[in-house]
Amino acid sequence: MNTDRTKQFIGFLVIPSFVLLAAVVFYPFLYNVALAFGNMNLNKIRDWQFIGFRQFIKIFTEPSQPDFYAVFGKTIIWTVVNVAFHVILGVFLALLLNQKIKGKAIYRTLLILPWAIPQYIVALTWRGMFNYEYGSINLILTKFLGMPAVEWLRSPTEAFIACIITNVWLGFPFMMVVALGALQSIPHELYEAAEIDGASWWHKLRTITLPLIRPVMIPAITLGIVWTFNNLNIVWLVSNGGEPSDRTHILVSFVYKAAFNFYSFSYAAALSLVIFLLLLTFSMVFMKQSKATEGAY
Repeated sequence: MNTDRTKQFIGFLVIPSFVLLAAVVFYPFLYNVALAFGNMNLNKIRDWQFIGFRQFIKIFTEPSQPDFYAVFGKTIIWTVVNVAFHVILGVFLALLLNQKIKGKAIYRTLLILPWAIPQYIVALTWRGMFNYEYGSINLILTKFLGMPAVEWLRSPTEAFIACIITNVWLGFPFMMVVALGALQSIPHELYEAAEIDGASWWHKLRTITLPLIRPVMIPAITLGIVWTFNNLNIVWLVSNGGEPSDRTHILVSFVYKAAFNFYSFSYAAALSLVIFLLLLTFSMVFMKQSKATEGAY
C-alpha cells in the first residue's frame, strides 16, 4: 500500500515538469512541424492550409536570395572554423592553467569573462570595434602595425571574418573550462611514471593527456558544433542582419530573416526543420563514430 502511494506521489511530482515541457518544447516543435507542411505567410495567418512537401521542394530546387546552397556552404565554414579555434585555444589555455603558475585564479577569471558576458553585448561591442572610422581594430592596424584600415563591415568577406573573430573570442572559454576539468581529473601518477620512463612533453600529451580528455571533449565538441551552427546573435548583430547584401548569412540567420522580414512563416519553419534534421543526423553519427559514450556503460 505504501508503495502504491509512493508511486502516486512521484507521479504528482512529475506532472508539473511534463506540463512545462509540453508547453515550451513539445507543442512549439509540433506546431513548427505542422507549419513546415503549410503555406502560412503574412497574407495567410489564420486561413493557412497544408500543402505537403512544397516548402521543402522550394528550399532545395527554387532559387532564393540568398541561395540555400551558398548559405549552407557558408554555415559549414562558419561552424568548422569557429569550433576548431574554440577547441585549439581552449585546450591550449587549459594546459597552461593546469600548470603551477602564480595568479592562476586571476587568469582563469579573466579568460572566462567572454563566456560570462551576454552575447548581444559582446556582438554590439565588437561591431563598434570593427567600425571603419573609429573602431579600435583599425586603430591597432594603422597606428601600431602600419597596415591599411580594413572596411570590415562593408565587404561580405571581411564582414564574415569579423563575425568569426567575434564568435571565436566568445566561445573558447567553454572549451577551456571543459578541458581544464578533464585535465584535473587525470591521475598525476601517470605523468610521474611517464617521466621515469623518459617520456617527452609531446609524448605525454599524445599518449596520456589527449586520450584521457577525449571522452569529455567529444560531447563538448558536439555541443559546440550544434551551438555554433545555430548561433544567430553574433551573425545578426555584428553584420547587421546579414549585410552587406545578405552575403553574410548562415542558415539560422536566413531562417530568422525569412520569418520576420519576409514573413514566409511556413518556408522558415521548413528550413528550421531541415536544420534540425541535419544537426540530429550529424550528432548521432559523430557521437557513434567517435565512440564518445563507450565509457558510460
